[in-house]
Amino acid sequence: LAFEQNGALVVIRFMDAFTIKDLENLSGIKAHTIRIWEQRYHFLNPSRTDTNIRYYTNDELITLLNIALLNKYGFKISHIDKMKPIEMKERILSLTQSEAQLERIVNELIECMVDLRIEDFESVLDFQITSKGIEKTITQIIFPFLERIGILWVTSRVNPAQEHLVTNIIRQKLIVGIEKTVPALQVTSTALLFLPEGEHHELGILFMYYLLKSRGVKVLYLGANVPMRDVVYVADLKGPTFLYTHLTSVASNFNFEKFLGKVGATMSNYSVVVSGLLTQSYKKTIPGNVNLKRSLPEVMDYLAKLA
Repeated sequence: LAFEQNGALVVIRFMDAFTIKDLENLSGIKAHTIRIWEQRYHFLNPSRTDTNIRYYTNDELITLLNIALLNKYGFKISHIDKMKPIEMKERILSLTQSEAQLERIVNELIECMVDLRIEDFESVLDFQITSKGIEKTITQIIFPFLERIGILWVTSRVNPAQEHLVTNIIRQKLIVGIEKTVPALQVTSTALLFLPEGEHHELGILFMYYLLKSRGVKVLYLGANVPMRDVVYVADLKGPTFLYTHLTSVASNFNFEKFLGKVGATMSNYSVVVSGLLTQSYKKTIPGNVNLKRSLPEVMDYLAKLA
């Protein structure tokens, strides 16, 4: 974040300058409520640019995440405001609801990411994988984490280096999970997985690879940024039961409607499943051979019917 203040150019470290909209997306607390809390309590003291735009530090983001969690599970804001940091952490650790514990872990991952504590980030994931297994860790921890910070990636609010460090750790865990999984049974379905040109975020499609393989589906994995002609070539050669793609954060010139139209025309002989962020708000006509899965529960329901 760069701006002029008192005639000088001020540059703030990218992940230490969150907007109020960033805080809203990451915490789930509406910007209007955050402003009210700032006026009434003492835990947030944002700096401002010369044009009076608020910006918040890493510490203030982490404080808000902790406050939002305590408030959600029964603590009054006026009570939280009087807590010292050590007491706040103790209260958070004492939350017994399973949902609260999962949210605490997601908050911890966000904290590790913004402070670039990459070893701690990996340690948190390793502990969860050891105790819960890879699938539960992905569905209960990693996916909620990605949903929370995904908007920062889409809007380039995260430094690419930080994104790469975090996603590569998650990617490694997924690949290990894929290699180690042994399905209890085999089904007759074959899935061709790919990401279209302009889409480089593999985590969602790698998770689908894991889910499909663990359920006995044979997987042909093309990877990221694949030209449509290559998808058509492999599909015609191998004759998969269906094709699957997951769109997270495509290039700025990517047109989802045109993509669906091209898939419908060039892949008319195949069923194509599309999931990811871009599907959630799409309301236009969908080609007959294309099936949008707008949420993880919809994806899981689809997988259950493959057996």
